[in-house]
Amino acid sequence: MSAPPDGLPVYRVLTGPDDATFCRRVSEALALGYRLHEGPAVTFNGERVIVAQALLWPGAGDEPAD
Repeated sequence: MSAPPDGLPVYRVLTGPDDATFCRRVSEALALGYRLHEGPAVTFNGERVIVAQALLWPGAGDEPAD
């Protein structure tokens, strides 16, 4: 598949509390064919840990820069 399904963008950032729901969202994106882009960003908002994970569709961004 050359493009993500359902009109999804080639680059996505998922964010949310570090919980099972967030992990399921990332797992679902991986199952669709996305790849992790670098490691997650993690912060603490005073109450809970918040995570951001960038995802990239395979082949996106592989073109050489001008």
